[in-house]
Amino acid sequence: MIDPILEEAESRHGLRVGDGLQIVSASMLARRAFDPSWPVLVLSGGVTAAGAATDETPSATAGPATDDAAEPAADGGRAFAPAVLPGRGAHGSGPLDILRALYPAGHPALGLAGAPDATIATLDEVALGAGPHLVPALDPVENVASPYGLPWISARLRAPGGCPWDLEQDHRSLRPFLLEEAYEVYDALEHGASESLAEELGDLLLQIVLHAQLAAEEGLFDLDDVYRHIGAKIVRRHPHVFGDVEAHTAADVIHNWERIKAVERASRAAEGSTAAAASASGGPAAERPFAPAPPAFPAAFAGLARSLPALAYSREMQERAAALGYDWPDVEGVIEKLEEEAVELLEAQDDAHRTEEFGDLLLVLVNLGRKLGIDAESALRAGNAKFARRFALVEQFARDRGRTLDTMTFEELDELWDEAKVVERSTSGTKEAS
Repeated sequence: MIDPILEEAESRHGLRVGDGLQIVSASMLARRAFDPSWPVLVLSGGVTAAGAATDETPSATAGPATDDAAEPAADGGRAFAPAVLPGRGAHGSGPLDILRALYPAGHPALGLAGAPDATIATLDEVALGAGPHLVPALDPVENVASPYGLPWISARLRAPGGCPWDLEQDHRSLRPFLLEEAYEVYDALEHGASESLAEELGDLLLQIVLHAQLAAEEGLFDLDDVYRHIGAKIVRRHPHVFGDVEAHTAADVIHNWERIKAVERASRAAEGSTAAAASASGGPAAERPFAPAPPAFPAAFAGLARSLPALAYSREMQERAAALGYDWPDVEGVIEKLEEEAVELLEAQDDAHRTEEFGDLLLVLVNLGRKLGIDAESALRAGNAKFARRFALVEQFARDRGRTLDTMTFEELDELWDEAKVVERSTSGTKEAS
């Protein structure tokens, strides 16, 4: 029975069950969302929480069942049962893998019912299978691999006696850091999955946690609300996974997505109009005045962050227009428009007109990239990197000739540029013409 095990844990190790205890079999560690900030009673294969010994309970040495490829059932996909809790498992899915990913190596794993004491580092499958083990709660400062660790650290930084810098911050002062961290994640993505990407994603996550902490202090919302909003939104926008809508291609998904978003935007606009009317009449919404979008801003673009980089903003804006049917039927039409805008730029008569036409030209270039499946921001970054590499070669070639760039003519520099292209092609095996 489980009671003698709990009594032993209380008498030998001071466990206070009333303060909270998580109980999970070793074979289910990879599937259960337990948190190291609470003590965990890890049952061996022959003991269940109901107290009965059973041959059906998987042994501690058995890995979790691999039914994560099961087909979604008619309940909207809720029967999806991955072998490893989503968010964990990159370092292995065995019981020991999970424990070692969440706890420090020296953290105790206290044996019960005759099982030997160990640490997370020394615990092995034989010991884990010999009987249940009590894994004490981690100190909050050490609970860094848990979703609850970072919010605790953030709250501690903001608490009395915390960090003077953090105590001075507000939503507005943190805005530059949010952009900076997002760009650093963007840069890290060029190299794919890596430790660098994990670190940068953590820096970006900290910004989200900090904003949620500030809002929680004001009694407005907390991380639960952040999770709730995005979780509900993703489920709502994927009726082909969680509902009965059919979508057989990516294009079908995008069409459904934009249709649902259009309904959401219309709903928000209606709510905003109601709030504005109530505010004007001094009603309940007067404490939260609604600022309607300017007439020149279409409802189809509502919610677009105007602080987005201009290329990303342009692409998203044109994606929305295309989803509503306003799009060139083929790439040739965009090319013709590009030629038209180039001519208009050349014919512009003053600086203001040239600036306007140049903006139009950039807009069409972004649209051309969208039609070709090319992200303009990524393409421009790659072009910038290529220009920098070649210009470094130009500088090197000039030094080899005992020259400095500022003493050379454009024609001489262009010759060095052509040499740089030849060298780059020979080392990369590409056939770039630019």
